[in-house]
Amino acid sequence: MTNSAAGGFIPLENLGPQILNVRGLHKSFDDRQVLKGVDLEVYRGQIVALIGSSGSGKSTLLRCINLIEQVTDGQIFLNDRDISDPRVNQDEVRRQVGLVFQAYNLFAHLSILENITLALRNVQKLSKADANAQALALLDRIGLADKANSYPDKLSGGQQQRTAIMRAVALNPALLLLDEVTSALDPELVGEVLELIRDLKAQGTSIVMATHELSFARDVADWVVFLDGGLVVEEGPAADFFENPQHPRTKEFLARLNERS
Repeated sequence: MTNSAAGGFIPLENLGPQILNVRGLHKSFDDRQVLKGVDLEVYRGQIVALIGSSGSGKSTLLRCINLIEQVTDGQIFLNDRDISDPRVNQDEVRRQVGLVFQAYNLFAHLSILENITLALRNVQKLSKADANAQALALLDRIGLADKANSYPDKLSGGQQQRTAIMRAVALNPALLLLDEVTSALDPELVGEVLELIRDLKAQGTSIVMATHELSFARDVADWVVFLDGGLVVEEGPAADFFENPQHPRTKEFLARLNERS
């Protein structure tokens, strides 16, 4: 890896232990193959961006890692443990792998404070007072402490998405998965969410994010993976990937997106 430490990226020699190792992952829905042998490695404190056209397999890959989808073939190791083994406790794994969707998925009947404290109380078994204190500290980090008792429909899309991310972060997962978390937002709200991801990166959070925000991927990701037709076509350090793509399909994809911007 040739990332520059000065640019905020993690040089290879400074990477922490391996968090995730996906080996030869296949996923089919009936006769339709969505993932066709995907390999992926993520190290502690690293941000990996998944890019590719709609239908390339990005979201399916994230859902397999979180065990929402059962893999057809291949293995997924989290901290050297095979979590793709059908005998694994899936709820235990999901406590370690947070997944945030593009549609927020906040509970509409709960305040944003209650949305965050729900898992803290039910999963970590914190007292109400301790859960509230921890949730308020998280909301304060994203400037929403004054909205603690508001319900999701009273918040902007950007505020809801930031709350959803902090709800996932509250359980201190080993790995955070972000599935196009800005795609449902108005353009003026995208910056709020991207800034939060920058903050999480600075704090050493390990993140895999599927994104169509290529300029953001260039700025914040350590490693970029280009998926096309269920395969990893090309991957590499963010700067190298965007400045000097090697595969013809990668060049075509980036050129087409640059024409639209």
